[in-house]
Amino acid sequence: MSEPDAPGNRAHDHETHERPPTPAKRWEAFARSPYLPATVLVFLVSAVAGVFAWSYTYAFANPTPHHVPTAVVGSPDAAHSAFLTGMETALDGSLVIHRYPGYAQAREAVEKQTVFAIFDLRRERAVTVNVSSASGASVAQVLEQTAPAVGRAAGMEVLVRDIKPNQRADPRGLAIFYISLAAVVVSFVGAIQLNVNAKELGAVARLAFTVAYSLLGAFAITAVVDWFLSALELPFMAVWLTLALTMYAASTVCLMFMVLFGRWALIPTWGLMVLIGNPSSGGAVSWPLLPTFLGVVGRWLPTGAAIGAIHTEVYFPGYLHAFPFLVLIGWAFVSTMVFCLLRYRRPGAERTAVAHPE
Repeated sequence: MSEPDAPGNRAHDHETHERPPTPAKRWEAFARSPYLPATVLVFLVSAVAGVFAWSYTYAFANPTPHHVPTAVVGSPDAAHSAFLTGMETALDGSLVIHRYPGYAQAREAVEKQTVFAIFDLRRERAVTVNVSSASGASVAQVLEQTAPAVGRAAGMEVLVRDIKPNQRADPRGLAIFYISLAAVVVSFVGAIQLNVNAKELGAVARLAFTVAYSLLGAFAITAVVDWFLSALELPFMAVWLTLALTMYAASTVCLMFMVLFGRWALIPTWGLMVLIGNPSSGGAVSWPLLPTFLGVVGRWLPTGAAIGAIHTEVYFPGYLHAFPFLVLIGWAFVSTMVFCLLRYRRPGAERTAVAHPE
């Protein structure tokens, strides 16, 4: 038997020590190091940047009419029929005509947001195009630009009126989109920061603080827009509480993703709220001009629901719709339940959520 310190044994030990690690060992070491998540983030950030640019360009770069409900009043003669046919052709067949027996019924349809404009055909060889910028400024702009040209081609006199304009300080109708966007983005950033800086909070305490910053944050947004900037005259209490519900719903969606995806929670939250939610919300471009998929899905997401609810509260208070409020309540309820149930099944899971980047 050789001695432990014999030259042959020392050489064998040296060879064993210098043997290069196997690929499996290399991967195991890499997987345990911070280089793996850093590498994943490099590819994820690159992919998200491309998808971000694609989603906003796809929705906003060249808005095209897809489904524009329009009221028609009066019995069309040959010239009026030529005008309507010309409008349908100019708008690529997207004009959806609803006939009403009188102007009062058509105007009520505008207030109910059933139609976006009224074509009044009661004058001979003349058409009055009544648009509603408050229903959708981008749709009104398309009709204002298209109707005179079609009227000239049909030999018709065309008068364009805005029967429901946006408020004077917000002629393009974008303020509601901005305040809803602010509420949603600040909410999920707040949820992440609360998780990072107060990670020892229990579920009930965390939800209580979420309610608190939702109420105060919504109050701050409403006060700034109405009282300080005078950008919109708001029904203060209604908009404040709607924004608070929006902020709570967006926050709890982030909490739900924290317990579902851990430290990667920011990715699905950002995807749902920003990459899909904002372009499809109908705030910057009205839903009749959005691609069909975005126009449909946007109303089921928190940002689109918030814009729909606040838009109705500001411009059509006599015809409130339950749907956007039910959407916000649904997101808030389901997200809260998932957070509470999975948080107690997997205690501390949400603490691994990714912190908001500096």
